Amino acid sequence: MNGEKIGVLIRRLRCEQRLTQRQLAERLHVSDRAVSKWENGRGCPDIALLNRLCDVLNVDVAHLLEGEAAPNPPEGGNMKKNRYYVCPSCGNLVIETGEGAVSCCGRPLTPLVPTKAGEKQRLQAQRVEDEWFITTDHPMTKESHIPFVAFVTGEQMILTRCYPEWDLQLRLPVRRHGLLLWYTPEDGLLTQLL
Repeated sequence: MNGEKIGVLIRRLRCEQRLTQRQLAERLHVSDRAVSKWENGRGCPDIALLNRLCDVLNVDVAHLLEGEAAPNPPEGGNMKKNRYYVCPSCGNLVIETGEGAVSCCGRPLTPLVPTKAGEKQRLQAQRVEDEWFITTDHPMTKESHIPFVAFVTGEQMILTRCYPEWDLQLRLPVRRHGLLLWYTPEDGLLTQLL
């Protein structure tokens, strides 16, 4: 833990929030001299203040203590490069278009690694006029179901939420090329060209 780096970060984030040292101090119920001391690297905030300080500065505790909160470089804009996360506790789906730290239910999540679907795992896609009709033989039980199906092109994503004990049937517009992505607890994130 480097007090000088933390101080520089506190000052930068305070200025981004357009707060004076006094305004930050008032929100934290400390003196503006304490804020000045932190920003000059002559001390660090008390541990009891960290959560409130991070809320005010819009940063997580880990980045504050590292003294680094650099912005991610912008992605090229290709939706096929999205990252997908599924929380093992609640099943929440998180989609990220860049690269960041993602957490849910108090745990950090790691991005799912997409794998090409095998012959028995593939979704059935039948073209009906100007739409794809998508179905599956996968059992849609509470214990094992497909919670979402995404159809992704370079510039667009169509995300469909699926529910246990409902048949998976969806219609997608026909595009020149696209990628189907879906998740199962047993197989992880699967892909199929459409």
